[in-house]
Formats: sequence, structure tokens, C-alpha cells
Amino acid sequence: MRPFDFAPLYRSTVGFDRLFDLIDTAAAPRPDWPPYNIEKTGENAYRITMAVAGFRPDEVELTQQANTLVVTGRKTAGANDRQMLHKGIAFRDFTQTFNLADYVKVSGATLQDGLLSVDLVREVPERLKPRRIEIASAAQPAESSVKQIEQAKAA
Repeated sequence: MRPFDFAPLYRSTVGFDRLFDLIDTAAAPRPDWPPYNIEKTGENAYRITMAVAGFRPDEVELTQQANTLVVTGRKTAGANDRQMLHKGIAFRDFTQTFNLADYVKVSGATLQDGLLSVDLVREVPERLKPRRIEIASAAQPAESSVKQIEQAKAA
């Protein structure tokens, strides 16, 4: 696949910079190790499960900054002291980055049986959720407006 350079388009756009960044990121090759699954576990809940066999909890680090989740695994120095006759399990260091949607936060993480499970939850603020707006009839606006003005003055 031939990569495209979007740099010349940046000069002539206003407000679409993030769009081209997303296209650049999507076109870049993603690391294929460690393997992972992403599942939807509820209405606003998700789980990322990564196969990190051989890593202890203190060798895996999770960092969320804004809308990016970074999972990093680093083997400690003593892990490579053994003499291996056959090495079929990869113990190499890794960094895996996930772009999260707005208002998605990490709610917890567990490492059990070689599987790292990262639970995510989407918490949309009340002010951004859709709300129903009552429509007044033509005879009511004066009455309801007076009540609203009186309530505003009292507060």
C-alpha cells in the first residue's frame, strides 16, 4: 500500500486538521503484538482484553491522557537471565495506543491468567445529554413568561 502525504493540504484547510491527523494515523501500520480484543459489555461500557502472557502487573503500565489510552509493557532486567532452549513465547517490550471517544474513561484494569482486561465507561455530562423541551401554546406564553421572570428574580 502506498502512503499518502497530506502535508500540502494542511496549508489550505481551517478546522480540518484533526481529520487529516486521523487519516494519517489510520494509514500508519499498527503493531500486531500483543493481540487484543475490543468488546462492548453494556450500553456505555467497553472492555479491551490484551494477551500479555509472561508479564506481571508491575511490568505493565496504563496511561490515559485526554482521549488516548497507552498500554506499555516492559520486562524487568532479571527476566532475560535464563538460558532458553526454545523460545516460543514473546517477552518483548510493547506499546499499544488506543484512541478513545469523547467522555470515555478507564474504570478499572485486571491482569489474570495472562490476559489484561481494561474496562472503559462512557460518561456523558448531563448538560450534553439530549433533553425534552416543552412547547407552550399561544395562550400560555404570557403567563409562563411572567412565572419564569418571578422565579429568576427570587433566585
